Amino acid sequence: MDAAIETRDLSISFGGHQAVDSVTVSVPKNHFKSIIGPNGAGKTTFFNLLSGQLMPTKGQIFLDGEEITKLSKANRTRKGIGRSFQITNVFPNLSVLENVRLAVQSQAGIRYQFLTHFQNYKQLDGVALEWLEMVMLDAKKHILAKNLAHGEKRKLEIAMLLALNTKVVLLDEPTAGMSIEEVPAILEVIRKIKEKGDRTILLIEHKMDMILDLSDSVMVLYNGTLLADGTPEEIMKNETVQSAYLGGHYDERTAESE
Repeated sequence: MDAAIETRDLSISFGGHQAVDSVTVSVPKNHFKSIIGPNGAGKTTFFNLLSGQLMPTKGQIFLDGEEITKLSKANRTRKGIGRSFQITNVFPNLSVLENVRLAVQSQAGIRYQFLTHFQNYKQLDGVALEWLEMVMLDAKKHILAKNLAHGEKRKLEIAMLLALNTKVVLLDEPTAGMSIEEVPAILEVIRKIKEKGDRTILLIEHKMDMILDLSDSVMVLYNGTLLADGTPEEIMKNETVQSAYLGGHYDERTAESE
């Protein structure tokens, strides 16, 4: 099966510390892979390498078979890698609809013109509204982003990623900081994206029930190395994973972001 995104011996070190160490992994197109591991395992650093926030010390990254190891963050976005962060990244003083419309404009290669009447953007608004419906925010399209609840901001950020027509979506702890009441809504959004079946999704998450419910496969990072990679059932039965991660060495209730 063709790989959407692939790494070969991907590594990065900081002052002698090997944060990611020779990770080789291949993620098929339209596949849902979760990444788990104890605090400090290198999960977010791995995402930073994929999205271009960091450049590797050694190794290669491929998107649809094309090497992108040395491409900038912006160029990787143009080629189809979309990244969400543990802290929401939206334009607070723009409306919900305007946030997504900017992503639609960017994807279409249309620059914002201050003197262009808003009516000229109606077609773009229609596309943006479709993405807002996908994440169940269409009823709040005219609200300023800063006035959304935390969970709603996460949904808005996901809508913006989708509007960029991303082929590979990197979700870094999308439920981080959410109240218990907000989590089901974001789960439904992620499930809808998966069921649509036209994107590859990589998810960093601590909630094991969420991972087991959504994932086609799970990879386990431990001290920067790839400890295991397999189906959720295989990972749960893996004795090495159980002793290093699922056993007494880790408690998801006290886990903090890396």
